[in-house]
Amino acid sequence: MSNASGASSGSSIGRSRGRFYGVPKTCPCGEQIMELISKSNNNPYRRYYRCGYAVARKLANDNHMFKWVDEAHLEEIEALKTKNVRLEEKLEAIAAERTEFERIVFENVQMKLEKEIFERVEETLIEASSTSKKMMIGVIALCMVMVGFSKQLG
Repeated sequence: MSNASGASSGSSIGRSRGRFYGVPKTCPCGEQIMELISKSNNNPYRRYYRCGYAVARKLANDNHMFKWVDEAHLEEIEALKTKNVRLEEKLEAIAAERTEFERIVFENVQMKLEKEIFERVEETLIEASSTSKKMMIGVIALCMVMVGFSKQLG
């Protein structure tokens, strides 16, 4: 197999029909991609991806997939960097939403506790008021009894 890959020492962009990012899975013709090693003088031992159909028929300068492995990997890394940045931004947004949610929950719990404390204080005040009214009635009754006894005795 001669692997005629030495025709281009530069980018593999112009060799394929369209621009494919990352590691190719299949050729636009539907054939599987093969990973081969260049035996050319311009790119000795440089790895590349090539359409299996084109390799089997020893086609050169055709419209079947050709891409240098290092370029494909660099594109994959760039895509992963971009994806990582987007995920970090989403994570920051989620963290901010969580902080806001925790603040709202804290405020709700605080309001419920304040309401419960207020209700208990009201109940205690009502009980104390009721108790003080009973004591006042008791004191008035006792005073009346004492006044009544003092008139009878005196």
